[in-house]
Amino acid sequence: MRKTLSLFIVLSLFGCSSPKHHYSTKEINKEITSGNFTRATELIDSLVSVGQPSKAQQQVLLFTQDSLRRVRLDFNKTKDEIIDWIERNRLFIPSDSLIDSWERSKTLEFRIIDGEKRYFRNAAPNIFRVDASARELTKILAPGSDTPRDSLLISAFNYKAESDTKGKYLLPSKKVKARYTLTVNADAAPDGEVLRVWLPFPRKDIRRQTDVKLLAASQSDYLLSDDKTVHTSVFMEQKAVAGKPTLFWIDFEFTSRGEWFDLSGIEVNPYDTNSTLYQTYTAEQQPHILFSENIRTLTDSITRNARTPIETLQAIYRHITSNYPWASALEYSTISNIPEYVIENRKGDCGQVTLLLITMLRHKGIPARWQSGWMTHPGEVNLHDWAEVYFEGTGWIPVDISFGRGEPVPIRPGREFFMSGIDSYRLYINSDFSGDFYPEKIYPRSETVDFQRGEVESDRWNLYFDQWKYKMELTYR
Repeated sequence: MRKTLSLFIVLSLFGCSSPKHHYSTKEINKEITSGNFTRATELIDSLVSVGQPSKAQQQVLLFTQDSLRRVRLDFNKTKDEIIDWIERNRLFIPSDSLIDSWERSKTLEFRIIDGEKRYFRNAAPNIFRVDASARELTKILAPGSDTPRDSLLISAFNYKAESDTKGKYLLPSKKVKARYTLTVNADAAPDGEVLRVWLPFPRKDIRRQTDVKLLAASQSDYLLSDDKTVHTSVFMEQKAVAGKPTLFWIDFEFTSRGEWFDLSGIEVNPYDTNSTLYQTYTAEQQPHILFSENIRTLTDSITRNARTPIETLQAIYRHITSNYPWASALEYSTISNIPEYVIENRKGDCGQVTLLLITMLRHKGIPARWQSGWMTHPGEVNLHDWAEVYFEGTGWIPVDISFGRGEPVPIRPGREFFMSGIDSYRLYINSDFSGDFYPEKIYPRSETVDFQRGEVESDRWNLYFDQWKYKMELTYR
C-alpha cells in the first residue's frame, strides 16, 4: 500500500511535531503501511486514551484514524463487484490475467486492507476512461468525464464579443440564480448538539464574476466570509434534532463572463522577480506543490525546446492533456502529494491535473495559481477546478487543463481554447487551495484541498461526506 496515510505526512500537514511516544507512532505508521487498518485504529485509541499526547497531537492522531475510515469508504469494492460491473456494462467477462495486467499498470486501483484486496469505488469505469486498449475490447465510448458535452462547449463561445485589450476577447456574460442546499443526515450528531456548516458562495471578481448577491438563507444569523479567506463561504449553525435531518440552504445570484487570450497576439515582458506576486506564485506550497526530482526532471524534459513563457505553457499543457486522461478521483485528503500521484498513476481528475500544471509552471519560474468552484453548463453542472497563469504585461490568464482533454471540437482554436481561456458557465469560489475558513474550523476538514461541497462539524468532530448530502440548483437568466 502506498504511504498516503503515513502519520509523518499527516503530522507535517498539520504543522505538528511528532508525539513524544515515538515508538508508538512508528508502530502506527508500520501498521498503516502494511494495510492493517484495524490494528492501527486500536493503537491510536490506546495512545489517545492514556491522555499523554498534547491536545494538538491527539487531533493529529484522530485525523489519521479518520483518514483510515475515509480510505475504507473509497476502497469498498470486491473483485466480484468489479467483474460484475464490467460484465453488465461492457458485455464481457474479464479474465484473471486481464485483471492482473490492469492492476500492474495501476489502471485498476486497489489497496490491501486488513488482509483483503479492496478496489476503488469507481475503479471499474475508470478502466475504460484511461485504457484505450480496454475500450477496444468493446467499441463502447468511455464513461463520462467532467467535460461538458461538445454541443454545450460550442454554444458557449462567441468570438464576436468585444476585445478590450490586444489579444483578449470577452465572451457573452451569463446571469445565474442559485439555491445551494446541504442536508445533514438524521442522527449524524446527538440531539441538541450544535452543527456548524460552511456553504460555498461566489467570490467577487471584477473580471469574470460580478453582481454577487446573497438573497436569502435558512438561518438569519449567518456569517458571510466576504472574501476574507481564499475559500468564500456562508457560515451557519443549527441544533440537531433526534430522528430528523438538519437542513441548511442559501439563495444567491451572480454574473459570470468568460474570456480568451490569443497567445499569438500578446507579448510577455520580463518578470519582476522581486515582486511579491512573482515570489508568491512561483514558490513551493506544501504538501502538493513541491519541486521534487521527479517533477523537475519531467518538466525540464517537456520544456527543453521552449524559449518563452508562452512556449513553456504550451509544452506543459500539451503534455498533460495528451498523457493524463480524466478519471474519477480518490478523495484528495487521502493523497499525500497529488501531482506525484498523477504522474505515477497516469491519470487525474480536473483538480489533480491542475495541481500538476501549477507545479510544473512554478518550477519553470512562471507564476501560476489555483481557482475552483463549479462548472455550470445547463444539464452538466458539476464540481470543477482550473488555474490562472501570469504573464508580465498582460496579467492573469485562465487555463482549464481538464477541458483541454478529449476529442477535437470545432471551435477556434479547438481544445486549446482552454490553454488561455475559460467559458462563461462558471461559479468561482476558491482563489487558492488548503486555506482557512471564516470563522475558523475547529476540526480537520473533509476536503483538505478544495472547497466546493461544503464543510460540516459538530461539537465533537468533523462530519465527513457520507454523513450529509448537497444539492446545487441553478436558474439561468
